[in-house]
Parts: sequence; C-alpha cells; structure tokens
Amino acid sequence: MIRTLLLPGLDGSPASHWQHWWERMDPTARIVEQKCWERPRSDQWLTEIAGALLLHPGAVLVGHSLGAVAAVQLLARWPQLKVSGALLVAPAETSRDPRTAPFGKIPEVPLHVPTIVAASRNDPWMSQPRARWLAKRWGAEFVDMGEAGHVNVASGFGPWPEGRALRDLIWSLPALPGRATASYQDHLNKKEVNA
Repeated sequence: MIRTLLLPGLDGSPASHWQHWWERMDPTARIVEQKCWERPRSDQWLTEIAGALLLHPGAVLVGHSLGAVAAVQLLARWPQLKVSGALLVAPAETSRDPRTAPFGKIPEVPLHVPTIVAASRNDPWMSQPRARWLAKRWGAEFVDMGEAGHVNVASGFGPWPEGRALRDLIWSLPALPGRATASYQDHLNKKEVNA
C-alpha cells in the first residue's frame, strides 16, 4: 500500500536526490512521474498527481520545490481528494524562472490537511520570510532548515532521514498546533549536540 506520494520539481529529481532515496528505501513511497519535467504545466502535473491519489487515497504528499507548489495547487483546487497531509520542502517561487512562471500563482488559502513547510534561510528559489508567510496562510507548521540551500543534491542532501522523520510527524499533527515543529526542532537540536 502506497502511503507517500513524492512530487519532484522542475526537471524532476536526479537519481541521488532524497526523493529517489526514499522511494528505494520505503516500499510505501512512490514518485509521481510527469510527462514533461522540463516545461511544467500545472494542469498536466495536477492531473497526474490526482490520478495517483485516486489509486492511493489517503497518501501524504511530499513535494519538493515546484512539486511543493503543485501539492498546494492541488489541495486548493480539489479539496475533496483524500489526502492525509503534506510535507512541502523548499517551495519554489514560480515567478523566479521563465520555465516555472506558466505554472501559475501559488495559492494563499488554508489547505485543510495537516501540513509542514520546511524551508531554508538561503534558498535561491524562495526567501524564508516568504515561505513562513505562506505557511501561515496555509495553516501549516513551519520548520526552519537553517542554511540548507534548496534542500537538494547540490546542497549536500542524500537520503535525508530527518526528512522522513518529519514526514512521519504529519500523522500526529492534528493533535496540537506547534507540536510537530517543536518535536522536529528538538530532534535536530539533539543531533547537533551529539555531533
């Protein structure tokens, strides 16, 4: 049974990207393939994601970069789809690149599913203040990733087990606002102390 649908961004994710690691290591995770990674069109991407959700209702969406934006667009447009939650990692500002601009604006409405936004302080695709502001608009928890670039291979991210732990926190998010962020930050702080 698929419980995690992985949504790569522009150009897809290279084989060493954490999303591919997750798919290889977790039999309940699957990457949603797109017909055209290089020239993304929102309607095409959302159709593929919605189709995957119809096959795997109740899955958690884990979007990276433009994949995070696609998850938000899907949740805003089709709230009736059965989604257990969303982990939105390093969302990309669509207006930053001519190839992503046609993808459309990022919705700024409550998403109505447990959501965590993980964003870096030095991401070239979206400023952290903007990511924080969007997280608030979406009703999402926010995780400060520190100086983590775009949270991709170029930033030194491989299997990223902390990200999987963050995804797992989504199942407990409805309990108390703020708890997931605190738990993840506690996890990161312990890791830094033990390093």
